[in-house]
Amino acid sequence: MKGTTLTLLIIGGLFLIFGFWGCNTYNGFVSGDQGVKKAWSNVETNYQRRSDLYGSVIKTVEASANFERSTLQSVVEARAAATQVKIDINDPASLQAYQQAQANLQGSFSRLIASFEQYPDLKTTKAFQDFQTQIEGTENRINVARQDYNKAVEYFNVRVKRFPLNIIAGLFNFTEKSYYEADKGAEKAPDINFNIK
Repeated sequence: MKGTTLTLLIIGGLFLIFGFWGCNTYNGFVSGDQGVKKAWSNVETNYQRRSDLYGSVIKTVEASANFERSTLQSVVEARAAATQVKIDINDPASLQAYQQAQANLQGSFSRLIASFEQYPDLKTTKAFQDFQTQIEGTENRINVARQDYNKAVEYFNVRVKRFPLNIIAGLFNFTEKSYYEADKGAEKAPDINFNIK
């Protein structure tokens, strides 16, 4: 009788230890998942800031009656497309679509900025100068937010894959998250030509 009681206490103690460990591990996955979502929200917030800034400069440029309408129109369309993409951070395809839309917006806006060389009056306006300063800061914020997102994803993914945590992750359907990847071709150094005469 005494041995049976001791065995039951040991088994009960083991169940409590494993139960506590399982609950703690599950809560760690929930915290990690929420950390990834928060980090992604910060990325989206900074992209929204950039989109809002682009909207402001578009209004400034539209005020210039002589400005190239086709270049401006491509930015307006790219901005609209970038804000329409629905993102699910658990779906690598939707993350890729979001990245592509943002890259298209940035590319069309870069062409718009390059065309400003032909419009010195526009370049000297206070609104445009303020915009240049703000967009530089915003691009830095976007870069930091993407790095923070990837750190949160790394932390979460390591926990999901490590043994024995992967057992709990599998039981509760916690799966790896997708990293934010660089744009295609970003690994190549840009070809810069200065036409100084």
